[in-house]
Amino acid sequence: MSDEELVYALRWNNNIAVAMFGLISYDYILQFEKEVKFVWTRPWSLMTCLYLIVRYFGIFIVMLCACWGGLMYIPERVSYALAVLLEWGFSIYFWVAEVILIWRLYALYNQSKLMLYALLGLFLPIVALSIGMDIFLYSRPEAFSVVEIVTPNVRYCTSSFNIGPMPAIYASIPIICYDIFLVVLAAVILVKHLRERREIQMKANTYVILIVRCHIVYFLLNMTNQILLAILWAKIPPAAMSLAEGFINTVPFIIAPRLIISIWNTHADDECLHISTMFEDCICWTLPPISEEHEMDYACSSHSEGKNMGEVIEALGPGSGKPFNTQV
Repeated sequence: MSDEELVYALRWNNNIAVAMFGLISYDYILQFEKEVKFVWTRPWSLMTCLYLIVRYFGIFIVMLCACWGGLMYIPERVSYALAVLLEWGFSIYFWVAEVILIWRLYALYNQSKLMLYALLGLFLPIVALSIGMDIFLYSRPEAFSVVEIVTPNVRYCTSSFNIGPMPAIYASIPIICYDIFLVVLAAVILVKHLRERREIQMKANTYVILIVRCHIVYFLLNMTNQILLAILWAKIPPAAMSLAEGFINTVPFIIAPRLIISIWNTHADDECLHISTMFEDCICWTLPPISEEHEMDYACSSHSEGKNMGEVIEALGPGSGKPFNTQV
């Protein structure tokens, strides 16, 4: 590459790095008030810990990605070590995000141990595959390396993908298939929920729909990530590579915490009659839906605690859209 092409590539890298800094900082400022409300002022739970991992570990990765490369000079040996660290960090982040999806499905399926063990049993080979590919693709200098560019005008380090995209493509297929499986399970429980609600003339529960929507969004995001990761191993122009890396290194770390916060925030905006102590940080669990007779019994018990019967019946009515029961 000529000096002009190297400067062009460096300019793209630096522009994307500044955009990454701005996006992750802006998102953190926007979500900080909700984070204080739902995390720092309440007792911690498993989902709280998972949120903190995807939030702050994600910020660490984004900041490190933005600094790596041409935005500030880092020696070649250090740059290679940081690049390998980042690739392993991406895998760890992916594992945590998948655990969150598994935990949601476990709750939606009435805390079925069989479902949990099946999902974890299928997920463990995905983890093993991810570890193997990190070793094969990113931990061997003959496959992935760092090149120091030194000219009279610029000096920086850049990544070098030394083998073709096919290994990355083959590795992405099981991951995408597993995410498709999770989306299908979420869609099945949504269809069942809608059918049961229609039979008793009740409006669909907000949280069930929201969780299924989160599964679909995450699936689309992860599929895009896997495609872009494979593209990076092909010889593409510097601008396209910088844009692809900018997406991979920023968007997942913004979307994943927002998917958790959105459920907490929706739950806080609704008037729940009962909250599951085990999953109070997730949603008001409403599966399986209770019968109308059970609804009236629950309403009467609430009335005996001093609630107004009219308000309870209105809250349980078809038009309210409020959750009316939980599966503890």
